[in-house]
Amino acid sequence: EFFRELLENAERSLNDMFVRTYGMLYMQNSEVFQDLFTELKRYYTGGNVNLEEMLNDFWARLLERMFQLINPQYHFSEDYLECVSKYTDQLKPFGDVPRKLKVQVTRAFIAARTFVQGLTVGREVANRVSKVSPTPGCIRALMKMLYCPYCRGLPTVKPCNNYCLNVMKGCLANQADLDTEWNLFIDAMLLVAERLEGPFNIESVMDPIDVKISEAIMNMQENSMQVSAKVFQGCGQPKPAPALRSSRSVPENFNTRFRPYNPEERPTTAAGTSLDRLVTDIKEKLKLSKKFWSALPYTICKDERVTAGPSVEEDCWNGHTKARYLPEIMNDGLTNQINNPEVDVDITRPDTFIRQQIMALRVMTNKLKNAYNGNDVNFQDTSDESSGSGSGSGCTDDICPTEFDFVTTEAPPVDPDRREVEASATQPGWSLQTLLVIFLSLVLQRQWR
Repeated sequence: EFFRELLENAERSLNDMFVRTYGMLYMQNSEVFQDLFTELKRYYTGGNVNLEEMLNDFWARLLERMFQLINPQYHFSEDYLECVSKYTDQLKPFGDVPRKLKVQVTRAFIAARTFVQGLTVGREVANRVSKVSPTPGCIRALMKMLYCPYCRGLPTVKPCNNYCLNVMKGCLANQADLDTEWNLFIDAMLLVAERLEGPFNIESVMDPIDVKISEAIMNMQENSMQVSAKVFQGCGQPKPAPALRSSRSVPENFNTRFRPYNPEERPTTAAGTSLDRLVTDIKEKLKLSKKFWSALPYTICKDERVTAGPSVEEDCWNGHTKARYLPEIMNDGLTNQINNPEVDVDITRPDTFIRQQIMALRVMTNKLKNAYNGNDVNFQDTSDESSGSGSGSGCTDDICPTEFDFVTTEAPPVDPDRREVEASATQPGWSLQTLLVIFLSLVLQRQWR
């Protein structure tokens, strides 16, 4: 919401400024600027847009339009205007603005798009993993922990903390294997967040973009004579315009100047906040989610409604009677459950669905590392199902001093919706989400009784 509104504000501000400054001249050529923002929005939402090529095309089109306006005494054919556009890089009619703006826009949009995509991937992985069905062994162990005390005449005795930990580590063995890749993903998200706060700040790029473009246009106006002379030399002398048009002079057509930039007139925030506040808030939430999967058993078992607590080691239910729980606590992950005394875990059969989520996190982490270095990455186009194209690096002149060294790993294409349907169809029973809800309700039932 924030990034979308930021783009809307920037487009509205440019349109208002150019209407006041150029009036009909701008309105007759406004599609050049509208197309720029359309493509920026399409890129941000995952569209198949090469940022550098798109920006080059914008300046070439702007040069063609302005060249006609500063030379109204001539008639220019399409072929002639195409020749004019080829001189954009050589003549630098807009000064150094296009080069600087290209660097700023590409790296800021790459970082913003990748960051939001990362948030989406993290959310989807968590949602999908929460729907993975528990094994029959997990369900048996959980029911034994919660209900066997009743059979032994100990309805008020809660499970021992360590006993609960072994049950939950067995139940969540596959989920715990997400932890390593999840933590790397969170670290990469935090690094891109730092870029958004610093050199890749999309708000600081988009807010003054109208002023930057106006500066480029003024450079063109001031150098119009030299630019025209060099174009005529390279492309040939154009044909004179009809008498009606040739009577119009340059000052009558294109001599206005932009009025000074007044920061008080510009919107300072989008979506009710600023980028710095938004990123700071998200960073705190990301930090809290580190080690989430390996900490899940501890989070569940430390709840006083579930267990007797770590301080009560003698007067708790150990799975057989009211006494201390003696077996050692298992380590995290699937392979460490081979000797779990409470849950039968087949360590030879990792959950394939969770392994796919691990791969999804790995691919996203590599994309985040690319974005951190200012390099474009490919994303699924949500609008037309085509993949985005790379735009190269947004880092020049030592703007990105620190770089990752990594090997890109691409996951096979997976339709997330289809996978969820298949998972629910091939794994009937309770999901982890449902299991935890039932777990809590059973605990509350015990307390009520």
